[in-house]
Amino acid sequence: MHVVITGASRGIGKALFDRYRAAGHLVTGTSRAGGGDLLPLDVTDADSHAALAQRLDGREIDLLICNAGIYPDKAESLADGYPPRMWAETFATNVTGVFLTVQTLLPNLQVAQTAKVAVVASRLGSQAHAQGGSYIYRASKAAALNLGRNLAADLEALGIAVGIYHPGWVRTDMGGPNADLEVAEAAEGLIARFADLSRATTGCFQDWQGRDLPH
Repeated sequence: MHVVITGASRGIGKALFDRYRAAGHLVTGTSRAGGGDLLPLDVTDADSHAALAQRLDGREIDLLICNAGIYPDKAESLADGYPPRMWAETFATNVTGVFLTVQTLLPNLQVAQTAKVAVVASRLGSQAHAQGGSYIYRASKAAALNLGRNLAADLEALGIAVGIYHPGWVRTDMGGPNADLEVAEAAEGLIARFADLSRATTGCFQDWQGRDLPH
């Protein structure tokens, strides 16, 4: 199986990269700067996507994991924070970046026998979990959830399943030291979810344990 993972330089992306490779799969990981075992990909830049597509040169992709994301507004204040540039940068990464990744690598997905796309989102994007704060991140993940659901509808006819996933609150640079889960636990749960993804479950929004989440 050929697995492509964006944002694989640290955190959940790196854990997924290491586990799939250890299991004997062919894994292509990306990061903004690239280097080492990772190819360069700035998910906000169309030229960077084109360069990645050229590197992969029509090679089939069985599982595409759209993991790259940012969470810059944890400490912002409603009174004077959340600047427009932060909104633009976050949506360019967390939403447009997912779309460009799928769009660019769609030919590679189409040549695979049973291709899957996994969008790593967050339950903070669910309207049922609107508890205030983190307005930019929450809005971007809500958009990523909507994007994933619409991609599932359009790609079903091509035989490509799409799932949207909440990895849990994980102890990473993004999640912070007080989060609930170790990276290894979240990664193992997500790998099981991706394995379960099929055309019958396309469009699902689940957490790392397989529990369905409200949109």
